[in-house]
Amino acid sequence: MTVLVTGGSGFLAGWCVRELLDRGYDVRTTVRDATRRVSSPVPVVRADLGSDDGWAEAVDGCEYVLHVASPFPRTEPKDPEELIRPARDGALRVLRAAFNAGVSRVVLTSSSSTIGRDETQWTDPATARPYIRSKILAEQAAWDFVAERGIRDKLVTIAPSAMLGPVRGPNLAYSLLIVSRLLKGEMPGLPRLGFSFVDVRDVAALHVRAMLEPAAAGQRFLADAGFLWIAEVADVLRARLGPAAAKVPTRRLPDIAVRLAAKFDSELKQVVGELGRRTTYSTDKAKNVLGWLPRPLAETIVDCAESLPV
Repeated sequence: MTVLVTGGSGFLAGWCVRELLDRGYDVRTTVRDATRRVSSPVPVVRADLGSDDGWAEAVDGCEYVLHVASPFPRTEPKDPEELIRPARDGALRVLRAAFNAGVSRVVLTSSSSTIGRDETQWTDPATARPYIRSKILAEQAAWDFVAERGIRDKLVTIAPSAMLGPVRGPNLAYSLLIVSRLLKGEMPGLPRLGFSFVDVRDVAALHVRAMLEPAAAGQRFLADAGFLWIAEVADVLRARLGPAAAKVPTRRLPDIAVRLAAKFDSELKQVVGELGRRTTYSTDKAKNVLGWLPRPLAETIVDCAESLPV
């Protein structure tokens, strides 16, 4: 039985491929850029979210599709449509090709930022920054697509928080920069910022559970293991890694200093609005319907840190 995983050079996609191979599935993947390396030895089809080319070939003969690929730039473009168009139109391209080919189910990767406290709520796209808006509109377009065709039960969406965990390739996901920068001493101090995190391995496992479980049909599932302030991530690194965490800062940065730094740091600018804000989610649905239980975040952080290139 063959499964297509889109965006094979990405952090989550690589772990989805690994999870499927470990379970005995035949796996195929796609890449937008033929020069991007895929961490597992599986067949690769070149297919871009911005074009119809390649998608019919990619889904041919597949029973399931895990649509993981989505644009995530390090800096947000001035025109939000540069993010929204490929995310939304790309999701529709994949769904159209998949269901034309007779795929039984598509599991689409969304984001916890699209959700309120639980899966019944949506973030208002009008107030969201461009990347989050692109994820909201892409997922909503996907649900509209299957509803119009009367095949809602063939779609499942997974909404993970910021993903950490072992690195399997040379391409560092944006969320991994928190751990990487702390270890390298690239942060002058610890801002009053925090994020909801989850282990990428647990998210990959949840995708496969959602792919197979009949009760998952037509459902959204949050994937989250809890909220940590960056200072708490730093505490874990120092406590568990010893000398390897010697460059991890201990000084707390005042909010005014972070806001000033954001004027000159495009990556920090994307999250400075989250200063002092704590977000909590309920993952009861994933636990009750799919039997999903994420591992402790301290384990995830250490595994991530030990896998990062020096």
